[in-house]
Amino acid sequence: MSSAASTTVEQGLQTWSLDPSHTQVGFAVKHLMISTVKGRFPDVTGSISMYPGDPILEVDISIKTASITTNEEKRDAHLRSADFLNADVYPVIQFRGSRIDGNPDSKFVLHGDLTIRGATKPVALYIVNHGRLTDPWGNERVGYTATTSIHRKDFGLEWNMALEAGGVLVGDEVRITIETELVRQ
Repeated sequence: MSSAASTTVEQGLQTWSLDPSHTQVGFAVKHLMISTVKGRFPDVTGSISMYPGDPILEVDISIKTASITTNEEKRDAHLRSADFLNADVYPVIQFRGSRIDGNPDSKFVLHGDLTIRGATKPVALYIVNHGRLTDPWGNERVGYTATTSIHRKDFGLEWNMALEAGGVLVGDEVRITIETELVRQ
């Protein structure tokens, strides 16, 4: 065993859990090609397991599709329907990360697989580490912001409507932002 591997093993496996009350998964997509609709998924859980200093890790994030909200109930019901997320058939959006590039103490890229509606595609999350501290109750925490963009049609989210003036009702690119705090277990 190399000395680097030995040091990693000695530091031990660290497991961190998402703090759901301090985690927000948001998205933004063009509407009518002239404005942007923003929404979020408030029901998210997950964990990260890693050996410090090792670029290989295990990230498992689950988002309940039925929790989608854009503050417009008719639109939210349509987004939950078979036209979009099909929440009755596909109740969870899953992200499984496996490798990082860059410095996990500042900016880095987390590579993994995103599954929406049963379609799994590789995705890179661009992450900023906002710091690590111990809260007033003795819990070690770390804060991150992650961003990425996906093309919704890659995940079977095909519904759309052509506009009389040209263009479409819903844009293809979906920008995703995750703000999270993780608590060391």
